[in-house]
Amino acid sequence: MHTIGFIYPDHAAEDDYPYAEQLLEGTASAAKLVVEHIYGTDLHAVAELMDLGSPAKLADGAAKLAKHSPTAVVWACTSGSFVYRPDGAAEQARKLSEAAGVPASSTSFAFTNAAQALGVRRVAVAASYPEDIAALFEEFLSHHGLKVVSRTSAGIDTAAEVGRLRPDEVVALAAANDHPDADALLIPDTAMHTLRVVPTIEERIGKPVLTANQVTVWEGLRLAGLPQRAEQLGALFR
Repeated sequence: MHTIGFIYPDHAAEDDYPYAEQLLEGTASAAKLVVEHIYGTDLHAVAELMDLGSPAKLADGAAKLAKHSPTAVVWACTSGSFVYRPDGAAEQARKLSEAAGVPASSTSFAFTNAAQALGVRRVAVAASYPEDIAALFEEFLSHHGLKVVSRTSAGIDTAAEVGRLRPDEVVALAAANDHPDADALLIPDTAMHTLRVVPTIEERIGKPVLTANQVTVWEGLRLAGLPQRAEQLGALFR
């Protein structure tokens, strides 16, 4: 069985990954989803996020994953990748692959790759971040050919606060910030528990929903050459 390694910042919603592993059991997509942590300030601010996603910290994460012999590695952090801007995020993933010795990516690229796989071009963004950080996510998406038709910011300063959102609060945030012109709704932040509510949100708004931990798992499977199939993980996995 393949092992996919995820480098996760601090602690917030990492329990989404064992849940995804459970859903994949007994399918052609089955894999061990292993999470190792790196640490830093969990503030949604540019300087802190750039420190969190620095080459040294990601190399430390790759070293922690080495004992698991992963087939692929994903930096499970959206803001800690797109904050480097498009070229910097690509270089970040390249250096992570070099450090890990296997194919590597990040949640930011997972979003753009997943949107492409679904044929999505126009998106709404419901971000937990402050406005300036949400704007950088829009810039990243736009650089990769996606049209952001609406962008909202919940203005939550820390990942810890995001991780404490209840399922009904996540659903309400999503449903309130869709846009009729969007082909899909994107919810960026691996600190947010979303995997259990993706089907509920999709049913509520009637279109695909892409969330940070969902696309990160999908990206890991893609890099490992495995099918990306799981009925309970939304349109992306169907």
